[in-house]
Amino acid sequence: MTFASTSLYRIRVGRAKPVGKPAVFRDFLLEEAKALRVRLQQVKPFAMTIPMVHSAHLPPAAQAGIDDLLLQAKRELKEKIRLFIRLLEEKDDINPEEAQKTFALLKLRFNALLDKLDIFADVITQRSEHFFGVWLSGLDILAQDALNIRGDYFQPPPMVCYLDRGHGAAIRRARTRLPGGKSNPVAVIRVPRERMISHGIASSLIHEVGHQGAALLDLLPPLRIALRGKAAADSPRRQAWEMFERWISEILADFWAVATVGVSASTGLMGVLSLPHYFVFRIGIEGPHPFPWIRAKISLAFGKALYPDPQWERLEELWNRLYPTGKLPEVKQELLRQLEDTLPDFVRLVTRYRPARLRGRTLASIFPVKTRQPAQLRRTYLYWKKHPSAMRRARPALIFAVLGQARADHRITPERESALLRGMLVNWAMRM
Repeated sequence: MTFASTSLYRIRVGRAKPVGKPAVFRDFLLEEAKALRVRLQQVKPFAMTIPMVHSAHLPPAAQAGIDDLLLQAKRELKEKIRLFIRLLEEKDDINPEEAQKTFALLKLRFNALLDKLDIFADVITQRSEHFFGVWLSGLDILAQDALNIRGDYFQPPPMVCYLDRGHGAAIRRARTRLPGGKSNPVAVIRVPRERMISHGIASSLIHEVGHQGAALLDLLPPLRIALRGKAAADSPRRQAWEMFERWISEILADFWAVATVGVSASTGLMGVLSLPHYFVFRIGIEGPHPFPWIRAKISLAFGKALYPDPQWERLEELWNRLYPTGKLPEVKQELLRQLEDTLPDFVRLVTRYRPARLRGRTLASIFPVKTRQPAQLRRTYLYWKKHPSAMRRARPALIFAVLGQARADHRITPERESALLRGMLVNWAMRM
């Protein structure tokens, strides 16, 4: 197939009217196309350009996926530039306007390639930072572990992390469209730099993993239908059900974190949501995020349902004392009461939900809830204090759950917790 006959680039030949000096536009576009080809050659695989210690490198599947994506896009664009140059050199009757449109499209494709490059640049360039590069490699392993739930329900994609400024984490999910239309081969998680390193890092990180997991299990569409049914059947609490339906994406991600690392997820979230009073009670009409006050309550309610223990009442009382509602307008107080009144039924709906993808199992049953019970985590911590080598053999998410429980119980200082977690991140990176 010739360049001129492709569906994307249709340069009309044989129709051009005399334009005075046709060589002027031809020379201009030839030089620009050749310059574009030179710039394209500067796009190299990350494996050739980024120095890092071995223990900081990406998971092999992620590295291969990223390099293959960029190499394929570069190869396709290089071929289109070659054909465009040949067409300019060999054809005498090219329409200048059509040729310019084609060149403009080539530049857009080049910029789309650079956009892909930039998406992964932070992920990879940070691997060369002292300490942080190795810790990021350890976080990759934690993220992968948090996605590996019981049951063969999906093929987990590679997960990679990077640090950025800001208060919250974010994810670009795998198998979503990248600039230019290609499918993203890896999940890219942005972690707040200020969360490095304490149990709160797991809360933020695994929340983002939850977004990926919910998409792979196709949880959102059926749950939204169920919540709309609740809203239609429960008119006194209709507004609360409608708000839960609007927030369900973020709520499911918080549920994934609680179900994976227990109380560590809730205390970490409370740390993130510790904002000035105005923002904690700011109820947005639109947007997928629950306002902070109720979001903390939802996380605690999931914890209470999955891991019965007096600690949840203590944490809820702490949250109520930090953010009392008595001075709020009566209309807002009434809405908060309705949300709290509906919350137990909502939690039962989510934890007991049986989506089609799980083949009859409840959502809660696919998580390691039995090994995350507070009493079990406390016993494990005491055992690890006597046998430290046992901790190094445990699953990454379990380690964060155990140390997060110890932190919630005030059995470990923040300094000691951070030191242990840094050591574990390095240990996982060295073993990869």
